[in-house]
Amino acid sequence: ITSAHNLLAALIDNHIYWGNDLGFDTRRVAWRRVMDMNDRALRSIVSSLGGVANGFPREDGFDITVASEVMAIFCLSTDLRDLTKRLGSVIVGYTRDRKPIHARDLKAEGPMTVLLKDALLPNLVQTLENNPAFIHGGPFANIAHGCNSVIATQTALKLADYVVTEAGFGADLGAEKFFDIKCRKTGLKPSAAVIVATIRALKMHGGIAKEDLGKENVEALKKGIANLARHVENVKGFGVPPVVAINRFSADTDAELQAVRQACAELHVEAIECNHWAEGSAGTETLA
Repeated sequence: ITSAHNLLAALIDNHIYWGNDLGFDTRRVAWRRVMDMNDRALRSIVSSLGGVANGFPREDGFDITVASEVMAIFCLSTDLRDLTKRLGSVIVGYTRDRKPIHARDLKAEGPMTVLLKDALLPNLVQTLENNPAFIHGGPFANIAHGCNSVIATQTALKLADYVVTEAGFGADLGAEKFFDIKCRKTGLKPSAAVIVATIRALKMHGGIAKEDLGKENVEALKKGIANLARHVENVKGFGVPPVVAINRFSADTDAELQAVRQACAELHVEAIECNHWAEGSAGTETLA
């Protein structure tokens, strides 16, 4: 992903250097560079310094690779042809009269696809209990759609009776983007949604400080459950039945667990205690 993204960035600067036939306004180049490392010093930079041979200096910057539009495109593509088409449609900058310039105008989509052709094959791994899993793609949910690749999900559906996939950053962001973007683009129709909740997080939503989360506080928990209720409401709005998985911590008390169960019962959803962090899959058999 990093190489394909930065190839396009290099092609932009090279095109400007060799005459700028497309008429890039160097103040409005929209394609930044990426790297797979957090480095705030590179968020905003001036590139092409060092003299005539290095091009025309302009403002530039780096994002983290998972924030790359290439990553989002990669995860929504259904095959190489679709990937190439989507890459070519990326807007990389504007002319002085603010007309968009696309990656296909630079003939960049083909070389980018070549760099991604092997990466487009899903990575089959196994859990500690020898269950198969695909780890493939990772677009940020706060700026992209936060789901793994379409190809991985569709492949899994052909190989297994049940497929579980994650949509990151909570039901108010990851799940909504999963339904709004990934499902609409691919025709996927999930049978159920699992909303993972922790008592610690709900107590924090109820106003408890981090250092006090290990202490029982049912009243604060009940206040924080309003957050969980909204997540449940959001998922129900998509016509998908939700179930709440309570990821139990060792400090959680029975009274707190009962409060969550009672609140979920009033929301007409089932809440199931899960201890998979300690017991592996045996800790989620009831949920399954």
